[in-house]
Amino acid sequence: MPDLKLHQERLPGGIAYIEAEGFLDAHTFEEMENLISSVFRQNVYKLIVKLEKLDYISSAGAGVFVGAIGRAKENRGDIVFLKPSPNVKEVFDLLGLSAIFQFADTRDEAVTCF
Repeated sequence: MPDLKLHQERLPGGIAYIEAEGFLDAHTFEEMENLISSVFRQNVYKLIVKLEKLDYISSAGAGVFVGAIGRAKENRGDIVFLKPSPNVKEVFDLLGLSAIFQFADTRDEAVTCF
């Protein structure tokens, strides 16, 4: 069964940087949900999520971000996606989420979104 690999680091300015690789779906979404909850518990609400190596995202996977963006924005934060793979970007487009989230091509560009 395909899995999800997550890497997290802290950037200057109170920004959490998360890299996701693999599959974000009904079997793995809780890993991402738990990581985002952990970041929020540290009072960090600005997230950059690199999706360049994410091969697949399901509606359950996308739902993690839908559930998190409200809390991020309530706390003057946001979620910015960095380099989503074509498959992942297509899912965001199909679900109408590209109108809600910001996308960036470079890490510097993503940082300026805040």
